[in-house]
Amino acid sequence: MPIFANAAIVICMGTMNISLPDHLKSFVDEQVAGGGYGTSSEYIRELIRRDQDRLALRRLLLDGASSAPTEPVGAEYFTSLRDRVHGQRIK
Repeated sequence: MPIFANAAIVICMGTMNISLPDHLKSFVDEQVAGGGYGTSSEYIRELIRRDQDRLALRRLLLDGASSAPTEPVGAEYFTSLRDRVHGQRIK
C-alpha cells in the first residue's frame, strides 16, 4: 500500500502542570539528560506507563491467587506455552 494511503494516527494529548521541589526537578532533569529522553514529559509518561503495567500485573496476580486451584501440569504444558510465545514474536 502506498505511504499516502496509510491511515493517519492522531493522538490527543491533554496538558498537566505539576510542581516539584527543586531536588526532584533536578532529578528529573538528570534523567532526561542521561536517560535518552527528549523532554521531562517523555520521562514522566514513561513512569506512568510503567506504573500502569505494574498495576495490571498486580491485578493479574491477585486474580490468579484468588482463582480456584487447577490440576498439576507437566512439561508439555510449559513447552506449549513457550511455543505460543515464540509464535507471537515472529508475527
